[in-house]
Amino acid sequence: MNRQDMLASLIAQGAQQGGDLTTLRAIVEEASELGADRVLARLGLADESAQGDIDELRELLQAWRDAKKSAWRAAIGWAVRGILAMVLVGIALRSGLTELLR
Repeated sequence: MNRQDMLASLIAQGAQQGGDLTTLRAIVEEASELGADRVLARLGLADESAQGDIDELRELLQAWRDAKKSAWRAAIGWAVRGILAMVLVGIALRSGLTELLR
């Protein structure tokens, strides 16, 4: 019995016996499962290779985040080095070290 048939039989049972709590919970659970299966099918994630695809996407996203973090760190490092170099050049010019080089 597939999910659609199960849901139909639960709805019929609920109509015959009235809506007791157990039947209503079973209807909600089966409807939720059926809806989730439909969504996964529409997204193309209903086959056996879907878990592997999701795992690969997660790895790719993590690699992207790591690369972005590394690029920011490198850019900040280069900016700090550039500022420090300019400060050193300024100190050298102020203290007259350029006269010693001539």
